[in-house]
Amino acid sequence: MSAATDTREPQLGWNTRRRWVIAPPPRSRVASELRERLLGPLDPWRDWPRLQRILYWAIPLGTALIAGILRFADLGRPHALIFDETYYVKDAYSYLQSGYERTWGDDPNPQFLQGNFSGLQSSPEYVVHPPVGKWMIAFGMWLFGPENSFGWRFSSALIGTLSVALTAWAAYKLFRSAVLAGTAGLLLAVDGHHITMSRIGILDIFLSFWLLAAFCALLKDREDGRRRLAARLGRLAGPDGRLSTAVLASGPWLGIRWWRVAAGVCLGLALGVKWSGLAFVAAFGLLTVLWDASARRTAGIRSWLRAAVVRDAPLAFVSIVVVGGAVYLSTWTGWFLSSDAYFRHWAEANPDPAWSWVPASLRSLAHYHLEAYSFHTGLTASHPYAASPWSWLVQGRPTSFYYVEPSAGCGGDRCSSAILSVGNPLIWWGGTIALAVAVLVWAGRRDWRVGAPLAGIAAGYLPWFLYPDRTMFAFYEVSFEPFFVLVLVYVLGHILGRPEDPPWRRQAGLLGVGIYLVLVVVVSAYFMPIWTAENITYLDWRLHMWMPSWV
Repeated sequence: MSAATDTREPQLGWNTRRRWVIAPPPRSRVASELRERLLGPLDPWRDWPRLQRILYWAIPLGTALIAGILRFADLGRPHALIFDETYYVKDAYSYLQSGYERTWGDDPNPQFLQGNFSGLQSSPEYVVHPPVGKWMIAFGMWLFGPENSFGWRFSSALIGTLSVALTAWAAYKLFRSAVLAGTAGLLLAVDGHHITMSRIGILDIFLSFWLLAAFCALLKDREDGRRRLAARLGRLAGPDGRLSTAVLASGPWLGIRWWRVAAGVCLGLALGVKWSGLAFVAAFGLLTVLWDASARRTAGIRSWLRAAVVRDAPLAFVSIVVVGGAVYLSTWTGWFLSSDAYFRHWAEANPDPAWSWVPASLRSLAHYHLEAYSFHTGLTASHPYAASPWSWLVQGRPTSFYYVEPSAGCGGDRCSSAILSVGNPLIWWGGTIALAVAVLVWAGRRDWRVGAPLAGIAAGYLPWFLYPDRTMFAFYEVSFEPFFVLVLVYVLGHILGRPEDPPWRRQAGLLGVGIYLVLVVVVSAYFMPIWTAENITYLDWRLHMWMPSWV
């Protein structure tokens, strides 16, 4: 590769403001040309038009405001331990007291709801999920009081709101479109599945958030890596602006990538919520190395794939796997510091000379993990709201988190108050079609902008098919819902058309997408009562049951 000129001395040039300036030397021009090739003409961010820079922050914040209103309004309703809140909320209170899970007496929920926590016992409790999500629930309880249902749902609502902002930001990074960024944020903000998961104190919304945060960190790392590649190739260019054959063979080493380290931290925290984040570690690790290979290829590196494997992959492994593993291990600090947590002293009671070189605490934790893994893979108990992954995307069997029939207050003879984790049908049914289209588009064009969220969907969805006999629930899909929305928005972007399309084509696309978004908002408004436990008539509740499997 060579610069546009071989001249060794700086040249006089004519800039866009029509003033004579000193043109950059050849090496600087090499870096500038490579940066434009790798990242586009509007790099860095300060070169964006002023309106675009404002929208870059305003759209995530605006959609987060909408999301916050929908998630925090009447968050304490109902004052009950809903579904798995009966486990995780009481575990979170136990964390505040001792740093690990402890057992509760018989039927402690009525007393717990009244602010009486005397049912907490001194003996340790056996649990099968890591600590991070329960610590996050405990944070809200610490702020607002453990007896307050708003308090034990506060962190879920906050994290759900932040997830909407991150999704809009990720859409801006992927598509460089304010319209599509706003669309992504709006769709996630008003979707019922995400709303319900953000309004109850269970773990999955925290898993979804940390996975999304890792994805956003990798988007930043992709830019950072390409800037580094351009800058270092520029420094390696000769005085005439040419790159040597040796440099073009494999390119430079890019050093420690701090955004990728941040992604490793987020993935470690995701694993600290639920182990289902493990598939994302593999998918995102592979994704970031493929991005490096693509960058080297675009820059003109001849052995681009080998260079990515040799020069980029080892540090990527350390940044994501090693850092993530260390962070995950640190999330068990409360267990390590305890004297009587479950299995805390298993190794001392079961000595093994072959493993005596491993600290007893680590051997005990390893045994704990083996027992928990056996539980997860062997969980086959029947449940009325168990749902096969085949039905998740079309909302075939959403989970009923809460249903009671109040005696009065709805204006009818029979009342209903429900929380059903059904997503907005227009988002999920349309998104399922968009997913099929996006897979075909990616197979034909290898567009990284859709390949990235497709990797997130694959990591969060496909592994569940490996355990067909396990008891599963549709709300597990919240782990990949932001990526599902990004794929839907990518296809909506194709409907909107390109700037060079004829005006009638752009107007038709804008009209179609606009009508779709209006209908989405209308449908969400219609379903809001069964997402937020409003007291409505039984007939009204039945009218919301669009499919027999929702009942």
